[in-house]
Amino acid sequence: MRKIIHVDMDQFFAAVEQRDCPELRGKPIAVGFDAERGVVSTASYEARRFGVHSAQSIVVAKRLCPQLIIVAPHFEKYKEVSQQIRAIFHDYTDLVEPLSLDEAFLDVSENKKGIALAVDIAKEIKQRILEQTQLTASAGVSYCKFLAKVASDFRKPNGLCVVHPDRAQAFIDRLDVTRIWGVGKKTAERMHRMGVFTGADLRKQSLLRLTQEFGKMGQVFYDFARGIDPRPVVSEWERKSCSCERTFMTDLTTEEVVMTELDSTVAELIRRLERTKFEGQTLTLKVKFADFQQITRSITVGHILHTQEQILPLAKQLMSEVDYGMFRPIRLLGLGVSNHHDERVKLPEWIQLKLPFED
Repeated sequence: MRKIIHVDMDQFFAAVEQRDCPELRGKPIAVGFDAERGVVSTASYEARRFGVHSAQSIVVAKRLCPQLIIVAPHFEKYKEVSQQIRAIFHDYTDLVEPLSLDEAFLDVSENKKGIALAVDIAKEIKQRILEQTQLTASAGVSYCKFLAKVASDFRKPNGLCVVHPDRAQAFIDRLDVTRIWGVGKKTAERMHRMGVFTGADLRKQSLLRLTQEFGKMGQVFYDFARGIDPRPVVSEWERKSCSCERTFMTDLTTEEVVMTELDSTVAELIRRLERTKFEGQTLTLKVKFADFQQITRSITVGHILHTQEQILPLAKQLMSEVDYGMFRPIRLLGLGVSNHHDERVKLPEWIQLKLPFED
């Protein structure tokens, strides 16, 4: 039986800021850029009591919590702390799969310290993180990634939850479906219309019904409801795309401004391609309008895309297919290169560009 740990740092960005600025401790803070279109990256637990949460508009967050303190992010500092934490993970196993700066899976089935129980490893890791960074982490322990991930969220903050194989099905049956990995707001609404509110309700659904409703994810939900998740912890991965995007302070309405911003986005994409050494043959344009409607356009060529001379004309060609203007202004532009080594086209994982005012 595999032994999987999921470690998730508590309110990571906010916790780092409160650690380094004692005057922020115990106060509602949100890490983000204090601008009309700023977005909350992380909210402290004090702010969450007012309904403030990540990915929320700063404007909305301030409305919910008038005393909210907005703190500009310090990403380099967060990366340094993240590297400290990952070094701790590697003292126990090399099978570490980072999901982001603040969370990772560890497969400790065979660990470097010869510790028999995964829960003891999780306890040690949590204690060492606290001692070395003065930050708390929550951990989930189980035999698969799905249950370890759910368990780490179960007793936050500074929590530790173990889901033993013998008790896994009872644990899943009691779960609200919104806690199941892959069930977002819209999926949850569809499940509720089906009469599915808990893991037990989900387990009653046939595979045919779930695949009819959710496509390939139907098989995933069918398996998760039964505690089945054979995915390995992957310590090395192959990049499938390279992309960037930016949200504008003022909506774009004219061709002149759009072309200027498109040129700037192409330049940033090229810098990322050079830095990551990624090679691909498909260029994808992403456009989000002021009403939050979103479209993508893609084109595939017979050669690797890596220079401005290759990418800019294609980006302009894709942009010419987009209907925009005074009555359909553009809020966001993104570009990505994918289709590595003639693979089937896969749309890029979009990465937020750092805006000029985010110094």
